[in-house]
Amino acid sequence: MGDPAGIGGELTLKAWQKLHTKRAPFFVIDCPNRLKKLATDLSLKIPIKEILSPADALDCFGQALPVIPEELPEPVIAGIGDPGNGAAVINSIKRSVHFVLNNEASAVVTNPINKAVLYQSGFDHPGHTEYLADVANSKTTSIMMLASKQLRVIPVTIHLSLEQAIKKLDSSLIAHTIRTAHEALIQDFGIGAPRVAVSGLNPHAGENGSMGTEEIDLIIPTLESLRNEGINIKGPLPADTMFHANAREEYDVAVCMYHDQALIPIKTLDFDNGVNITLGLPFIRTSPDHGTAYNIAGKGIANPSSFIAAIEMAVTMAKAKNETH
Repeated sequence: MGDPAGIGGELTLKAWQKLHTKRAPFFVIDCPNRLKKLATDLSLKIPIKEILSPADALDCFGQALPVIPEELPEPVIAGIGDPGNGAAVINSIKRSVHFVLNNEASAVVTNPINKAVLYQSGFDHPGHTEYLADVANSKTTSIMMLASKQLRVIPVTIHLSLEQAIKKLDSSLIAHTIRTAHEALIQDFGIGAPRVAVSGLNPHAGENGSMGTEEIDLIIPTLESLRNEGINIKGPLPADTMFHANAREEYDVAVCMYHDQALIPIKTLDFDNGVNITLGLPFIRTSPDHGTAYNIAGKGIANPSSFIAAIEMAVTMAKAKNETH
C-alpha cells in the first residue's frame, strides 16, 4: 500500500492500466474503497476486484485490479499523512512478506512510505528495509541496489555524510557488499559469471597514494582477497571514468564507496525509470526510486514509470530466480 496520503495509490492504478494486458500479474494489499474513490476522482476507468488470496489474482488480473483488503480506519486526505492509518500501512508490509515466504507470491514491490508519520504510530525501524528484514527474521545486512536498463549500482555506504562514510568504510563492509552483489547477480538476475566493477574512494582512485591512501591501505587488499575467492573484480577504478557507455559494457554492476558516487550516474542516465532493489533479503523486494510526493498527491499527475519499472524488474528477477533454482 505505502502511505495512502501519497501517490502510491495513483501509481498502482496506473501500473495496472499499463500492465494488465501483459504477463505480469500482481495484486495490491490496500483498501478497496479508497482505490475506487481515487480512480473516480482521477477519472481513471479502472475496475477494482476484491480477492481473498494471491492465487485469485491470476484469474481476474486481465479484467480488474486485484485487491486483498487492508481497511483504513481514518479517512485519507491527499498530501496529509495520518498516523491513525499507520498500523494498516505496516500490516500491509507484513502481510506481503508473509505471502512471499509462503510461496504464494514471487516478490514484494513496496509503494513509498513516510517514516515520520509511521514513527508517530509506533513504528520503530529506520525504514522499509529494516522492517522487511525483521519480519523475515533475516540476520544478514541488506544492501541497496539501484538499477535501470543501462546500469546497476550499489553504494557501500548510503545515507551518511561524506565524513561519516569514510569513517564507516572497512574491509568487512566492502567485502560483504561485493559478495552480496555477486551472489544476487547469479541468483536473482541469472548472470552466470558476474563482472563487478569497484570504484576507488579518492579522485583518480588515489593516484598511487598522492591523493589519498585508502585505496592502497584498504580497498586493494580487500579486492585481492575477494579475487582469491573467485569473484571477477575490476578496480579500484577512478569513479569519474567508470560510467561512460564503453566502460559500462565491461561490468554487470558498479560498487561505489559512497552514496553520490553511485546514485549520480544512474539518476543522470535514467532518472524516471530507476528501481530500488534490496539485496540480502530471503525474497525479492523492489520499489520505485522516489518518495511519497505529498505535494502532487491526488492531482493525477504522478509519473508511474519508476513504479512500473519496479514491477517489471521484480517479474524479471523472479523468473531468473526460478530458472536458477
